[in-house]
Amino acid sequence: MIFLDFFQASDKPEKWDMRTLLGIATFLGIIGVFSTFGILYIGLMVLKLNPLVLQSFIYLKLSVAGHLTVFVARTKGPFWSVKPAKPLLFAVIATQLVATLITVYGILLPAMGWGLALLVWGYALSLFLITDFAKVRLYKLMNHTGIVFHR
Repeated sequence: MIFLDFFQASDKPEKWDMRTLLGIATFLGIIGVFSTFGILYIGLMVLKLNPLVLQSFIYLKLSVAGHLTVFVARTKGPFWSVKPAKPLLFAVIATQLVATLITVYGILLPAMGWGLALLVWGYALSLFLITDFAKVRLYKLMNHTGIVFHR
């Protein structure tokens, strides 16, 4: 019964609105793809990274942004509106610490240093906040609560 602390059950069975669910999932997927190409452009054209270092750079972005997307996708409201379960939070913190250390110090991947790691984290966190804000607005539009009709 220890897991009941992390789970708030609804009085009624959940009914999924598949149109909204697929719309939000598509939105999050498109943002993920464009943000990855964005940081790839930064790494290749702006920073002119060595292809091996670029591999670590992109790996860290995919790892960090992937886990941050979990926090965006789990609520209809802002990411902070529902507290995540402690096991989820600790798992994400631990895996991202490991991913960051692997890329910074070059364990199994080429080392890229702390400067590039901080750039990736800043990029991913910025897009996380922007995506979360846009997700809340999109939910309102898809549920027609964000549209005001005038006669």
